Amino acid sequence: MKCKENWSKIISSIASIWIAYVFLASIPYKFAGHPHTKHIFDTIWEWMKWVLWEWVWTHFMNYWAYGTWSMEIIVSIILLIPVLGYIWKLFGLCKEKKVPEFLFSIGWIGTTVIMTWAVFFHLFTPLWIEVNGDGWSLFKAAVSIWLLWIALFIAHFSKLKEKINKCLNK
Repeated sequence: MKCKENWSKIISSIASIWIAYVFLASIPYKFAGHPHTKHIFDTIWEWMKWVLWEWVWTHFMNYWAYGTWSMEIIVSIILLIPVLGYIWKLFGLCKEKKVPEFLFSIGWIGTTVIMTWAVFFHLFTPLWIEVNGDGWSLFKAAVSIWLLWIALFIAHFSKLKEKINKCLNK
């Protein structure tokens, strides 16, 4: 049982580091006017202009970078807290016996929301799967991260459920 828990921690930590890296590494592109980012959000904006009310697409264009950026940073921090806890315990820097593993589940919910929107915009808007000749790389990344996080969330759902029940029963 202990071996299974250790592997679960290792896999969860590696996945969390990866997704935090993907989220945090993309933030400068959102603000630097990168051609791919501009194309993505211009395409989504044009689609929203025809599909949704004017105030929705106007607000989307004015605030998309801030909303996406904020969510990605918050989710990354939430995911990295347990990883740092494991590292600190490993090197004896932390005397706490418990690492807040339930944060993985909360981070997975946030990641799933972000990636669900990414997959949605790829499949159901004119953006489609290939963006500016990228060989489907953005779409494949979004789908693979989305599936990974759904699998991890399902695998660890009992920990989140246990923590919620414990909080509600206090």
